[in-house]
Amino acid sequence: MSARPQPLIVGAGPAGIRAAQALAEVGLRPLVVDEAPSCGGQIYRQRLVPDERSSVALYGSEAAKAEGLHRDFAALTDRIDYWPQALLWSLREGKADIAVGGASRQVAYDGLILATGATDRTLPIPGWTLPGVFTLGGTQIALKAQGCAIGAKVVFIGSGPLLYLVAWQYMKAGVSVAAVLDTAPFSAKLNLLRGLVLEPAVVLRGMRMTAELKLKGVALRYGVSDVRIEGGERVEGIAWREGGGEMHLACDGAGYGLALRSETQLADLAGCRFRFDQRDRAWLPERDAAGRSSADGVYLAGDGASIAGADAAELSGERAALALLEDRGLPHRPERAAAIEHSLARVSRFRDVLEAAFPFPAHWAKDIADETLVCRCEEVSAGELRRAAADFSLSEVNRLKAVSRVGMGRCQGRMCGAAAAELLAAETGRAIDAVGRLRSQAPIKPIPLTLALGEIAREAAE
Repeated sequence: MSARPQPLIVGAGPAGIRAAQALAEVGLRPLVVDEAPSCGGQIYRQRLVPDERSSVALYGSEAAKAEGLHRDFAALTDRIDYWPQALLWSLREGKADIAVGGASRQVAYDGLILATGATDRTLPIPGWTLPGVFTLGGTQIALKAQGCAIGAKVVFIGSGPLLYLVAWQYMKAGVSVAAVLDTAPFSAKLNLLRGLVLEPAVVLRGMRMTAELKLKGVALRYGVSDVRIEGGERVEGIAWREGGGEMHLACDGAGYGLALRSETQLADLAGCRFRFDQRDRAWLPERDAAGRSSADGVYLAGDGASIAGADAAELSGERAALALLEDRGLPHRPERAAAIEHSLARVSRFRDVLEAAFPFPAHWAKDIADETLVCRCEEVSAGELRRAAADFSLSEVNRLKAVSRVGMGRCQGRMCGAAAAELLAAETGRAIDAVGRLRSQAPIKPIPLTLALGEIAREAAE
Protein backbone atom coordinates (compact mmCIF):
# COMPACT_ATOMS: atom_id res chain seq x y z
CA MET A 1 0.00 0.00 0.00
CA SER A 2 1.54 3.32 -1.06
CA ALA A 3 2.27 5.96 1.56
CA ARG A 4 -0.07 8.90 1.81
CA PRO A 5 1.40 12.08 0.26
CA GLN A 6 2.73 14.57 2.79
CA PRO A 7 1.01 17.83 3.68
CA LEU A 8 2.32 20.90 1.87
CA ILE A 9 2.80 24.26 3.58
CA VAL A 10 3.45 27.31 1.41
CA GLY A 11 5.30 30.01 3.34
CA ALA A 12 7.80 29.92 6.19
CA GLY A 13 6.66 33.06 8.00
CA PRO A 14 4.89 33.07 11.38
CA ALA A 15 1.83 31.18 10.06
CA GLY A 16 3.80 28.56 8.16
CA ILE A 17 6.20 27.92 11.03
CA ARG A 18 3.44 27.33 13.57
CA ALA A 19 1.56 25.12 11.12
CA ALA A 20 4.65 22.99 10.52
CA GLN A 21 5.27 22.74 14.25
CA ALA A 22 1.72 21.54 14.97
CA LEU A 23 1.84 18.90 12.23
CA ALA A 24 5.27 17.64 13.25
CA GLU A 25 4.18 17.26 16.87
CA VAL A 26 1.82 14.42 15.91
CA GLY A 27 4.28 12.70 13.59
CA LEU A 28 3.34 14.12 10.19
CA ARG A 29 6.21 15.27 8.02
CA PRO A 30 5.11 18.31 6.03
CA LEU A 31 6.96 19.85 3.10
CA VAL A 32 7.50 23.57 3.67
CA VAL A 33 8.33 25.68 0.61
CA ASP A 34 9.27 29.34 0.79
CA GLU A 35 10.67 31.88 -1.64
CA ALA A 36 13.06 33.43 0.89
CA PRO A 37 16.50 31.98 1.65
CA SER A 38 15.61 31.60 5.35
CA CYS A 39 12.51 31.44 7.50
CA GLY A 40 10.76 34.35 9.21
CA GLY A 41 8.58 35.92 6.55
CA GLN A 42 8.58 39.65 5.97
CA ILE A 43 8.07 40.68 9.59
CA TYR A 44 10.88 38.49 10.96
CA ARG A 45 13.06 38.48 7.86
CA GLN A 46 16.65 37.40 8.50
CA ARG A 47 19.82 39.02 7.23
CA LEU A 48 21.18 37.82 3.91
CA VAL A 49 24.73 38.21 5.22
CA PRO A 50 25.61 38.17 8.95
CA ASP A 51 26.58 41.57 10.31
CA GLU A 52 27.12 43.26 13.66
CA ARG A 53 23.47 44.14 14.24
CA SER A 54 21.71 42.54 17.21
CA SER A 55 18.21 41.07 17.15
CA VAL A 56 16.98 44.12 19.02
CA ALA A 57 18.46 46.36 16.34
CA LEU A 58 16.71 44.32 13.65
CA TYR A 59 13.34 43.64 15.23
CA GLY A 60 13.00 46.15 18.07
CA SER A 61 10.46 45.14 20.70
CA GLU A 62 9.63 42.01 18.64
CA ALA A 63 13.18 40.61 18.95
CA ALA A 64 12.21 37.87 21.40
CA LYS A 65 9.36 36.73 19.15
CA ALA A 66 11.61 36.69 16.09
CA GLU A 67 14.32 34.71 17.87
CA GLY A 68 11.73 32.28 19.22
CA LEU A 69 10.25 31.60 15.79
CA HIS A 70 13.64 31.16 14.17
CA ARG A 71 14.70 28.82 16.96
CA ASP A 72 11.50 26.77 16.83
CA PHE A 73 11.78 26.33 13.08
CA ALA A 74 15.42 25.27 13.35
CA ALA A 75 14.35 22.62 15.87
CA LEU A 76 12.04 21.09 13.22
CA THR A 77 14.88 20.35 10.80
CA ASP A 78 14.78 16.55 11.17
CA ARG A 79 10.95 16.36 11.23
CA ILE A 80 10.01 18.33 8.12
CA ASP A 81 11.20 18.78 4.56
CA TYR A 82 12.12 22.40 3.87
CA TRP A 83 12.76 23.97 0.48
CA PRO A 84 13.95 27.57 0.75
CA GLN A 85 14.29 29.77 -2.33
CA ALA A 86 11.52 27.74 -3.92
CA LEU A 87 8.63 29.18 -5.93
CA LEU A 88 5.37 27.27 -6.06
CA TRP A 89 4.10 28.53 -9.38
CA SER A 90 1.18 26.26 -10.20
CA LEU A 91 -1.43 24.06 -8.48
CA ARG A 92 -3.73 21.50 -10.06
CA GLU A 93 -5.41 18.21 -9.16
CA GLY A 94 -3.56 17.73 -5.87
CA LYS A 95 -0.16 18.44 -7.37
CA ALA A 96 2.14 21.45 -7.05
CA ASP A 97 4.74 22.66 -9.54
CA ILE A 98 7.70 24.11 -7.67
CA ALA A 99 10.71 25.88 -9.15
CA VAL A 100 13.68 25.02 -6.95
CA GLY A 101 17.40 24.55 -7.57
CA GLY A 102 17.17 25.49 -11.25
CA ALA A 103 14.50 22.90 -12.04
CA SER A 104 10.75 22.49 -11.75
CA ARG A 105 9.58 19.64 -9.54
CA GLN A 106 6.05 18.35 -9.36
CA VAL A 107 4.93 17.26 -5.89
CA ALA A 108 1.76 15.43 -4.90
CA TYR A 109 0.31 16.60 -1.60
CA ASP A 110 -2.45 15.58 0.77
CA GLY A 111 -3.51 18.71 2.64
CA LEU A 112 -2.42 22.17 1.57
CA ILE A 113 -1.86 25.04 4.02
CA LEU A 114 -1.47 28.38 2.24
CA ALA A 115 0.44 30.85 4.40
CA THR A 116 1.41 33.12 1.54
CA GLY A 117 1.55 36.46 3.38
CA ALA A 118 0.88 39.89 1.96
CA THR A 119 2.37 42.62 -0.19
CA ASP A 120 2.08 46.40 -0.21
CA ARG A 121 -1.02 48.03 -1.58
CA THR A 122 -0.54 51.23 -3.54
CA LEU A 123 -2.31 53.68 -5.78
CA PRO A 124 -0.25 55.32 -8.54
CA ILE A 125 0.89 58.87 -7.82
CA PRO A 126 3.06 61.18 -9.96
CA GLY A 127 6.70 60.15 -9.67
CA TRP A 128 6.11 56.78 -8.00
CA THR A 129 8.26 55.05 -10.64
CA LEU A 130 11.33 57.23 -10.02
CA PRO A 131 14.52 55.54 -8.76
CA GLY A 132 14.62 55.93 -5.01
CA VAL A 133 10.91 55.20 -4.49
CA PHE A 134 10.22 51.91 -2.71
CA THR A 135 7.11 50.34 -1.28
CA LEU A 136 7.13 50.23 2.51
CA GLY A 137 7.78 46.51 2.41
CA GLY A 138 10.70 46.97 0.02
CA THR A 139 12.04 49.73 2.23
CA GLN A 140 11.93 47.36 5.18
CA ILE A 141 13.61 44.52 3.26
CA ALA A 142 16.52 46.79 2.34
CA LEU A 143 17.08 47.62 6.01
CA LYS A 144 16.53 44.18 7.53
CA ALA A 145 18.00 41.81 4.98
CA GLN A 146 20.69 43.97 3.39
CA GLY A 147 21.54 46.46 6.12
CA CYS A 148 21.15 49.49 3.87
CA ALA A 149 18.82 52.47 3.59
CA ILE A 150 16.98 53.68 0.49
CA GLY A 151 18.40 57.19 0.89
CA ALA A 152 20.21 59.56 3.19
CA LYS A 153 17.12 61.70 3.79
CA VAL A 154 13.90 59.71 3.53
CA VAL A 155 10.19 60.55 3.54
CA PHE A 156 7.51 57.96 4.28
CA ILE A 157 4.09 58.35 2.64
CA GLY A 158 0.81 56.49 2.94
CA SER A 159 -1.41 54.92 5.56
CA GLY A 160 -1.47 52.01 7.98
CA PRO A 161 0.55 50.94 11.03
CA LEU A 162 3.45 49.80 8.80
CA LEU A 163 3.99 53.42 7.76
CA TYR A 164 5.00 54.43 11.29
CA LEU A 165 6.80 51.19 12.07
CA VAL A 166 9.16 51.44 9.08
CA ALA A 167 9.78 55.16 9.70
CA TRP A 168 10.66 54.35 13.31
CA GLN A 169 12.95 51.49 12.26
CA TYR A 170 14.82 53.80 9.88
CA MET A 171 15.14 56.46 12.57
CA LYS A 172 16.51 53.88 15.04
CA ALA A 173 19.00 52.76 12.38
CA GLY A 174 20.39 56.31 12.24
CA VAL A 175 18.81 57.35 8.94
CA SER A 176 17.55 60.92 8.62
CA VAL A 177 13.75 60.66 8.40
CA ALA A 178 12.47 63.97 7.10
CA ALA A 179 8.74 63.35 7.47
CA VAL A 180 5.88 60.89 7.76
CA LEU A 181 3.02 61.93 5.47
CA ASP A 182 -0.20 60.23 6.57
CA THR A 183 -3.13 60.26 4.14
CA ALA A 184 -5.62 60.01 7.01
CA PRO A 185 -6.67 63.04 9.09
CA PHE A 186 -5.43 63.26 12.67
CA SER A 187 -9.02 62.87 13.89
CA ALA A 188 -9.01 59.29 12.57
CA LYS A 189 -6.30 58.40 15.10
CA LEU A 190 -8.76 58.98 17.93
CA ASN A 191 -10.23 55.60 16.98
CA LEU A 192 -7.13 54.03 18.52
CA LEU A 193 -8.52 54.87 21.95
CA ARG A 194 -11.08 52.12 21.37
CA GLY A 195 -8.22 49.76 20.68
CA LEU A 196 -6.78 50.24 24.17
CA VAL A 197 -9.40 47.85 25.52
CA LEU A 198 -8.63 45.13 22.95
CA GLU A 199 -4.85 45.36 22.45
CA PRO A 200 -3.41 47.90 24.93
CA ALA A 201 0.21 46.80 24.40
CA VAL A 202 -0.01 47.24 20.63
CA VAL A 203 -1.64 50.68 20.84
CA LEU A 204 0.78 51.92 23.48
CA ARG A 205 3.75 50.66 21.47
CA GLY A 206 2.49 52.57 18.45
CA MET A 207 2.04 55.71 20.54
CA ARG A 208 5.58 55.34 21.88
CA MET A 209 6.99 55.03 18.35
CA THR A 210 5.10 58.13 17.26
CA ALA A 211 6.36 60.05 20.28
CA GLU A 212 9.95 59.00 19.57
CA LEU A 213 9.65 60.12 15.96
CA LYS A 214 8.43 63.54 17.12
CA LEU A 215 11.18 63.87 19.70
CA LYS A 216 13.75 63.19 16.96
CA GLY A 217 12.32 66.08 14.95
CA VAL A 218 10.48 64.01 12.35
CA ALA A 219 7.60 66.00 10.84
CA LEU A 220 4.31 64.12 11.20
CA ARG A 221 1.72 65.43 8.75
CA TYR A 222 -1.88 64.25 8.53
CA GLY A 223 -4.59 64.41 5.89
CA VAL A 224 -2.15 64.85 3.02
CA SER A 225 -3.43 64.72 -0.56
CA ASP A 226 -2.27 65.37 -4.13
CA VAL A 227 1.11 63.85 -3.33
CA ARG A 228 3.79 64.22 -6.02
CA ILE A 229 7.24 62.68 -5.92
CA GLU A 230 9.60 64.99 -7.78
CA GLY A 231 12.96 64.44 -9.39
CA GLY A 232 14.93 63.79 -12.55
CA GLU A 233 17.19 60.77 -12.51
CA ARG A 234 16.00 59.91 -8.99
CA VAL A 235 13.90 61.29 -6.14
CA GLU A 236 14.69 64.89 -5.22
CA GLY A 237 11.66 65.94 -3.20
CA ILE A 238 8.02 65.47 -2.22
CA ALA A 239 5.14 67.90 -2.77
CA TRP A 240 1.66 67.61 -1.31
CA ARG A 241 -1.42 69.55 -0.30
CA GLU A 242 -2.47 69.86 3.32
CA GLY A 243 -5.19 72.04 4.80
CA GLY A 244 -5.59 73.93 1.55
CA GLY A 245 -1.89 74.79 1.23
CA GLU A 246 0.92 73.46 -0.96
CA MET A 247 3.86 71.88 0.91
CA HIS A 248 7.28 70.74 -0.27
CA LEU A 249 10.18 68.85 1.26
CA ALA A 250 13.56 67.83 -0.15
CA CYS A 251 14.58 64.18 0.12
CA ASP A 252 16.46 61.51 -1.82
CA GLY A 253 14.37 58.47 -0.90
CA ALA A 254 10.67 57.72 -0.44
CA GLY A 255 8.86 54.78 1.15
CA TYR A 256 5.25 54.51 -0.01
CA GLY A 257 2.36 52.21 0.84
CA LEU A 258 -1.36 52.21 1.65
CA ALA A 259 -1.47 49.28 4.07
CA LEU A 260 -1.27 45.68 2.81
CA ARG A 261 -3.09 43.31 0.48
CA SER A 262 -3.27 39.53 0.79
CA GLU A 263 -1.44 37.28 -1.68
CA THR A 264 -4.29 35.12 -2.94
CA GLN A 265 -3.14 33.79 -6.32
CA LEU A 266 -2.48 30.25 -5.07
CA ALA A 267 -5.83 30.12 -3.32
CA ASP A 268 -7.39 30.99 -6.67
CA LEU A 269 -5.48 28.22 -8.48
CA ALA A 270 -6.44 25.78 -5.70
CA GLY A 271 -10.10 26.36 -6.52
CA CYS A 272 -11.09 28.35 -3.46
CA ARG A 273 -14.27 30.39 -3.59
CA PHE A 274 -13.80 34.13 -3.05
CA ARG A 275 -15.90 36.84 -1.43
CA PHE A 276 -15.45 40.59 -1.23
CA ASP A 277 -14.31 41.84 2.17
CA GLN A 278 -15.38 45.41 2.79
CA ARG A 279 -12.87 46.00 5.57
CA ASP A 280 -9.86 44.79 3.59
CA ARG A 281 -11.38 46.30 0.43
CA ALA A 282 -10.34 43.16 -1.40
CA TRP A 283 -11.55 39.82 -2.71
CA LEU A 284 -10.44 37.14 -0.24
CA PRO A 285 -10.77 33.35 -0.28
CA GLU A 286 -13.61 32.13 1.91
CA ARG A 287 -12.65 30.26 5.07
CA ASP A 288 -14.27 29.16 8.30
CA ALA A 289 -13.03 29.99 11.80
CA ALA A 290 -10.63 27.04 11.64
CA GLY A 291 -9.04 28.13 8.36
CA ARG A 292 -10.78 25.61 6.08
CA SER A 293 -11.41 26.98 2.60
CA SER A 294 -14.25 26.03 0.27
CA ALA A 295 -11.86 23.60 -1.50
CA ASP A 296 -11.43 20.21 0.15
CA GLY A 297 -8.09 19.82 1.88
CA VAL A 298 -7.06 23.45 1.40
CA TYR A 299 -6.47 25.58 4.50
CA LEU A 300 -5.75 29.30 4.75
CA ALA A 301 -3.63 31.05 7.36
CA GLY A 302 -1.91 34.35 8.08
CA ASP A 303 -2.04 37.57 6.12
CA GLY A 304 -2.55 35.62 2.90
CA ALA A 305 -6.10 34.96 4.08
CA SER A 306 -6.81 38.36 5.67
CA ILE A 307 -4.55 41.08 7.02
CA ALA A 308 -4.24 40.64 10.78
CA GLY A 309 -0.54 40.88 11.71
CA ALA A 310 2.22 38.56 12.86
CA ASP A 311 0.73 37.45 16.19
CA ALA A 312 -2.55 36.49 14.52
CA ALA A 313 -0.60 34.73 11.76
CA GLU A 314 1.04 32.44 14.32
CA LEU A 315 -2.35 31.59 15.79
CA SER A 316 -4.08 31.04 12.46
CA GLY A 317 -1.22 28.86 11.21
CA GLU A 318 -1.54 26.61 14.24
CA ARG A 319 -5.34 26.58 13.92
CA ALA A 320 -5.20 25.59 10.25
CA ALA A 321 -2.86 22.71 11.11
CA LEU A 322 -5.22 21.54 13.86
CA ALA A 323 -8.07 21.59 11.34
CA LEU A 324 -6.01 19.44 8.97
CA LEU A 325 -5.31 17.00 11.79
CA GLU A 326 -8.99 16.85 12.73
CA ASP A 327 -9.96 16.17 9.12
CA ARG A 328 -7.45 13.29 9.06
CA GLY A 329 -8.81 11.84 12.29
CA LEU A 330 -5.59 12.59 14.19
CA PRO A 331 -5.22 14.20 17.67
CA HIS A 332 -6.13 17.87 17.21
CA ARG A 333 -6.48 19.44 20.69
CA PRO A 334 -10.03 20.88 20.50
CA GLU A 335 -9.56 23.01 23.64
CA ARG A 336 -6.53 24.70 22.11
CA ALA A 337 -8.42 25.18 18.84
CA ALA A 338 -11.29 26.91 20.66
CA ALA A 339 -8.88 29.20 22.53
CA ILE A 340 -7.19 30.19 19.27
CA GLU A 341 -10.51 31.02 17.63
CA HIS A 342 -11.44 33.19 20.61
CA SER A 343 -8.13 35.10 20.31
CA LEU A 344 -8.50 35.53 16.56
CA ALA A 345 -12.01 36.96 17.03
CA ARG A 346 -10.54 39.60 19.32
CA VAL A 347 -7.86 40.39 16.76
CA SER A 348 -10.56 40.83 14.12
CA ARG A 349 -12.33 43.39 16.30
CA PHE A 350 -9.03 45.22 16.71
CA ARG A 351 -8.60 45.22 12.93
CA ASP A 352 -11.87 47.16 12.73
CA VAL A 353 -10.28 49.78 14.97
CA LEU A 354 -7.11 49.97 12.87
CA GLU A 355 -9.06 50.34 9.66
CA ALA A 356 -10.94 53.28 11.14
CA ALA A 357 -7.67 54.84 12.32
CA PHE A 358 -5.83 54.26 9.01
CA PRO A 359 -8.49 54.40 6.26
CA PHE A 360 -7.64 53.66 2.65
CA PRO A 361 -7.85 56.86 0.52
CA ALA A 362 -10.21 55.41 -2.09
CA HIS A 363 -11.10 58.90 -3.31
CA TRP A 364 -7.60 59.26 -4.76
CA ALA A 365 -8.46 56.97 -7.69
CA LYS A 366 -10.60 59.51 -9.51
CA ASP A 367 -7.82 62.10 -9.35
CA ILE A 368 -4.97 59.99 -10.76
CA ALA A 369 -3.46 62.05 -13.58
CA ASP A 370 -3.89 60.55 -17.05
CA GLU A 371 -0.15 60.44 -17.68
CA THR A 372 0.56 58.46 -14.48
CA LEU A 373 1.63 54.86 -15.05
CA VAL A 374 -0.65 52.29 -13.42
CA CYS A 375 0.91 49.11 -14.82
CA ARG A 376 4.67 49.47 -14.83
CA CYS A 377 5.35 46.11 -16.51
CA GLU A 378 3.26 46.91 -19.60
CA GLU A 379 3.61 50.72 -19.32
CA VAL A 380 -0.14 51.32 -19.22
CA SER A 381 -1.17 54.77 -18.01
CA ALA A 382 -4.28 55.88 -16.16
CA GLY A 383 -5.40 57.77 -19.27
CA GLU A 384 -5.13 54.65 -21.43
CA LEU A 385 -7.27 52.73 -18.94
CA ARG A 386 -9.89 55.46 -18.87
CA ARG A 387 -10.01 55.60 -22.68
CA ALA A 388 -10.28 51.81 -22.93
CA ALA A 389 -13.14 51.76 -20.42
CA ALA A 390 -14.97 54.50 -22.34
CA ASP A 391 -14.29 53.23 -25.87
CA PHE A 392 -15.38 49.67 -25.14
CA SER A 393 -18.00 50.43 -22.45
CA LEU A 394 -16.11 48.31 -19.92
CA SER A 395 -17.18 47.83 -16.33
CA GLU A 396 -15.31 44.60 -15.40
CA VAL A 397 -11.60 44.50 -14.66
CA ASN A 398 -10.77 41.30 -16.61
CA ARG A 399 -12.27 42.86 -19.74
CA LEU A 400 -10.17 45.95 -19.07
CA LYS A 401 -7.13 43.70 -18.84
CA ALA A 402 -7.92 42.04 -22.17
CA VAL A 403 -8.23 45.39 -23.95
CA SER A 404 -5.40 47.34 -22.29
CA ARG A 405 -2.88 44.63 -21.16
CA VAL A 406 -2.95 45.96 -17.60
CA GLY A 407 -1.88 43.11 -15.32
CA MET A 408 -0.33 41.02 -18.12
CA GLY A 409 3.29 41.74 -17.20
CA ARG A 410 5.80 40.15 -14.86
CA CYS A 411 3.83 40.85 -11.70
CA GLN A 412 0.63 39.32 -13.16
CA GLY A 413 -1.38 42.17 -11.68
CA ARG A 414 -0.10 41.68 -8.14
CA MET A 415 0.96 45.33 -7.90
CA CYS A 416 -1.36 47.02 -10.39
CA GLY A 417 -4.53 44.92 -10.25
CA ALA A 418 -6.06 46.57 -7.21
CA ALA A 419 -5.22 50.04 -8.54
CA ALA A 420 -6.75 49.23 -11.93
CA ALA A 421 -9.93 48.06 -10.22
CA GLU A 422 -10.09 51.21 -8.11
CA LEU A 423 -9.62 53.39 -11.18
CA LEU A 424 -12.27 51.48 -13.15
CA ALA A 425 -14.74 51.75 -10.28
CA ALA A 426 -14.13 55.49 -10.00
CA GLU A 427 -14.41 55.99 -13.77
CA THR A 428 -17.67 54.03 -14.11
CA GLY A 429 -19.26 55.15 -10.84
CA ARG A 430 -19.57 51.56 -9.64
CA ALA A 431 -18.75 50.08 -6.24
CA ILE A 432 -15.30 48.51 -6.06
CA ASP A 433 -16.73 45.00 -5.57
CA ALA A 434 -18.90 45.40 -8.69
CA VAL A 435 -15.92 45.57 -11.09
CA GLY A 436 -14.67 42.11 -10.10
CA ARG A 437 -11.16 40.83 -9.54
CA LEU A 438 -8.34 39.75 -11.81
CA ARG A 439 -8.34 35.98 -12.24
CA SER A 440 -5.09 34.24 -11.38
CA GLN A 441 -3.24 31.94 -13.73
CA ALA A 442 -0.03 29.96 -13.70
CA PRO A 443 2.75 30.81 -13.42
CA ILE A 444 1.79 33.16 -10.60
CA LYS A 445 5.27 34.72 -10.75
CA PRO A 446 7.92 34.68 -13.48
CA ILE A 447 9.84 31.45 -14.00
CA PRO A 448 12.75 30.81 -16.41
CA LEU A 449 11.67 29.99 -19.95
CA THR A 450 13.62 26.72 -19.76
CA LEU A 451 11.38 25.57 -16.90
CA ALA A 452 8.23 26.55 -18.76
CA LEU A 453 9.36 24.68 -21.89
CA GLY A 454 10.25 21.66 -19.78
CA GLU A 455 6.77 21.68 -18.28
CA ILE A 456 5.17 21.87 -21.74
CA ALA A 457 7.30 18.92 -22.89
CA ARG A 458 6.37 16.89 -19.81
CA GLU A 459 2.65 17.50 -20.35
CA ALA A 460 2.97 16.53 -24.03
CA ALA A 461 4.70 13.28 -23.05
CA GLU A 462 1.88 12.43 -20.65
